[in-house]
Amino acid sequence: MDQPNIVIIMTDQQRADLTAREGYAVDTTPFLDSLASSGTWFNRAYTCSPVCAPARISMFTGRFPSATRVRTNHNIPDAVYSKDMIDVLKEAGYKVALSGKNHTHIRRERFDYVYGCHHRGASVDDVTADEANMDTFLRGLTLGTSTQATPHAVETQCCARAVSRACDWIDSLGRDDKFFLWLSFPEPHNPYQVPEPYWSMFPPESLPPVRADATALETKGFKFTWMYDLQKKANPDHDEMLNRSRANYHGMLRLIDDQTKRFVQYLEDSGVRDNTLLVYISDHGDFVGEYGFMRKGLEVAEVLMRIPLIFHGPGIISNTDAHPAHVSNVDIFPTLCEALGVNAPAGVQGRSLWPLLTGKAYPAAEFDSVYGEQGFGGLHYSETETLDPAVEGALPETGPLGFDELNSWTQSGSMRMLRKGDWEIAMDMQGHGQLFNLAEDPVELNNLFDDPGLDALKVELLTDLAAWTIRSEDPLPYPRRRYRVKRHRRNWYAT
Repeated sequence: MDQPNIVIIMTDQQRADLTAREGYAVDTTPFLDSLASSGTWFNRAYTCSPVCAPARISMFTGRFPSATRVRTNHNIPDAVYSKDMIDVLKEAGYKVALSGKNHTHIRRERFDYVYGCHHRGASVDDVTADEANMDTFLRGLTLGTSTQATPHAVETQCCARAVSRACDWIDSLGRDDKFFLWLSFPEPHNPYQVPEPYWSMFPPESLPPVRADATALETKGFKFTWMYDLQKKANPDHDEMLNRSRANYHGMLRLIDDQTKRFVQYLEDSGVRDNTLLVYISDHGDFVGEYGFMRKGLEVAEVLMRIPLIFHGPGIISNTDAHPAHVSNVDIFPTLCEALGVNAPAGVQGRSLWPLLTGKAYPAAEFDSVYGEQGFGGLHYSETETLDPAVEGALPETGPLGFDELNSWTQSGSMRMLRKGDWEIAMDMQGHGQLFNLAEDPVELNNLFDDPGLDALKVELLTDLAAWTIRSEDPLPYPRRRYRVKRHRRNWYAT
């Protein structure tokens, strides 16, 4: 097959389970559900890290955060890799563009076109007067929740702008130009805001109840209770606003769905959809009310780690039901390499999913589990620390955040997790373990790690976790002189 155009549609902080195709009671994403059922989608897709920059950089490099050295949003300049996705695409003759949010190591000048738009609006001078007014509104929300319908047109929303600029860029290309587009929506990340009709589409009182409220915090432990207290200090009305925040989030999901539909219809009308490979993905999830939280920041909670993932386009088989494989955002880069017929660069750790997407045989054991990482290292901070949240930056007296959930307390230490079937196991650097049956306990309140009746299962899962941890060690630099590294062409180990 000829090399296709490639579009990665990425959202920021989208929970995977709040959609009808996964059995959710509210129909938030009807178009994406139809796209998934006519392509291949995964309900066991996981981020390698529940933090923006580490997850995004890992997707573009095919390497885990422990290998890229980017474990926090503050370590972007430290990214380590041999070649990333942009390098490979440009070598293959693609025009490359970003429309929307970046938050990676990839500098603007490496793209042929950039329209930057993030949580507080555009990062470029290319704004209309109406868009500038919208950006002023966004900055005034300080990454919180709007208590009113956004008083600006849908067209001024960042995701709508990103689609419009992306369409304009594709229109500017020559007939023979192959293109890669990263269409990167800042939504549904906070600030939680939507205009009509989305504001009224999912009234707070109509939403399904959360599965665990703030009464579960003591069960979850210190980091959870500490962050709850922090958000209450920053936003005393947080609890009263929680359902409005959830309603806004649901409205943002439908806004994203409509804008994705508009873009795909543009591809159809332009005659390029049949030769365009679409990947729909998010960098990580959002609590959306669980445990009394919005946002992210705590350990490896299932609602943060599991992400939506859809493939659609030339060669992709149709699956009404979810594919059973356990997959990662780290797998995107090597998958695209195989789709283009090029070798994945040195140091890539992700696995190619191309045979899974095209109906070819694959070893089931290779995809019976998936692995993730969290934390910047060192010891866990506790309630006895002398470090002041205001001094550290978690609770600034002034600034755009109100509070920052990604702070020394919530991100301290290191955790590694594994999902296999219905089970999730997680370990930290001090040997503290968590074991949950997600089919029976989806919000992880009953830690079965010390259950003697599960010893055989625990050994199996710990063995798999140990193997994944070894596999995630950085292989770069490759040995010099004599030694030849043996790699499976798809980075599969269960061959």
